[in-house]
Amino acid sequence: MLDIKFIRENPELVKEAALKKRSTVDIDLLLKKDDERRDLMQKADELRAEQNKMSGSIAREQDRNAREQMIMEMTTVKNDLGKIEEDLKPVMLEWKKLMLEVPNVPDMSVPEGASDADNIEVKVVGEKPIFTFQPKDHIELLEKLGYVDFERGSKVSGFRGYFLKGGMATLSFALWQYFLEKIVAKGYDPLIVPSLVRPELLYGSGYLPQGEEDLYKTQDGEYFAGTAEVATMGMYSDEIIPADQLPMKMVSFSPCFRREAGSHGKDVKGLIRVHEFFKLEMVILCEAEHEKSVQLHEELLANVEELMQDLKLHYHVVLNCGGDIGLGQVKKYDVEAWIPSQEKFRETHSASYFHDFQSRRLNIRYRDAEGKLRYVHSLNNTLVATPRILTAIVENYQTEDGKIRVPEVLKKYINTEFL
Repeated sequence: MLDIKFIRENPELVKEAALKKRSTVDIDLLLKKDDERRDLMQKADELRAEQNKMSGSIAREQDRNAREQMIMEMTTVKNDLGKIEEDLKPVMLEWKKLMLEVPNVPDMSVPEGASDADNIEVKVVGEKPIFTFQPKDHIELLEKLGYVDFERGSKVSGFRGYFLKGGMATLSFALWQYFLEKIVAKGYDPLIVPSLVRPELLYGSGYLPQGEEDLYKTQDGEYFAGTAEVATMGMYSDEIIPADQLPMKMVSFSPCFRREAGSHGKDVKGLIRVHEFFKLEMVILCEAEHEKSVQLHEELLANVEELMQDLKLHYHVVLNCGGDIGLGQVKKYDVEAWIPSQEKFRETHSASYFHDFQSRRLNIRYRDAEGKLRYVHSLNNTLVATPRILTAIVENYQTEDGKIRVPEVLKKYINTEFL
């Protein structure tokens, strides 16, 4: 959430941000509602002050007739105040709704564009694998090895359901452990966080109201989150973090759930786009300094690149355009791994920073050197998401006879040459 003071002082900048992010929020209407809100709140404050003053006068008045007259006058003030408070309620509801729709201002380096097709490639690492045979896709490879069962997965959990068996279950555990050990050694605190979260945390982290259709909701009103970022940010909501604990670097593990409501017809088979998956997510809370956010954003990207290089996967990094970054993101990089069967890169990681957009909504603050309360800045990046990354490993490490070589760095967890 942006500060309303900032919006009032920079309406054209915020309109440009909304345009760049393909947001339809009406900034002029928001400012009009804010004028109404401010006017009604001022009147209410004046009446409350008058009411308090009259209460004191009544308490001191000795003359009975004068006191009764003052009580009648105060009743009128109280009624006027009640009417203004009633008038304020719908204005506040509309104002809050519009405020939640205002996007964060993207960094100047974010390119123009409407979708991921307009993202800009900033780096390519490694080379495409050369096969002396026609490479198979991960579905065919895993089904022949008996390492995945989509039919029974659908029977149990419906469309996009799956079971991972044998080598793929082993590979998943190995990846989680390897990635976790590497990032903890860099100073990130490990957490296991809830998937079931209250709606206010999704509003706070920016996944509601726009992302409603992609979330699973319980009959009790909670939601199943699509990333551990939501619970991790919520962990510190309404708290003041000691400044000497910043930056806080965390890596959170949880099951994740997405309805994939906007992906009809896309990746309907296989493990790239599923409803239930597992993630290790890096989350950082830091001081409210743009330069610090930029530095840590690059660190998050470097962490993932190091691990992709450890796995010897061919990948590239793209800078996401305005139409392909979320409501709260200032800037985002996607890391995409090469998928031989599709002959293209597919996203495996997303690194973002938000400035104080999330922390303002969630009320996460710290005291700066002058003792002033300020909202922290927040950042996040996928460390590893399974089963999606399995598709890249399986396809890039396949052999002509249908086996899957074990990446060298994972052999200490998987004591075999092939899966």
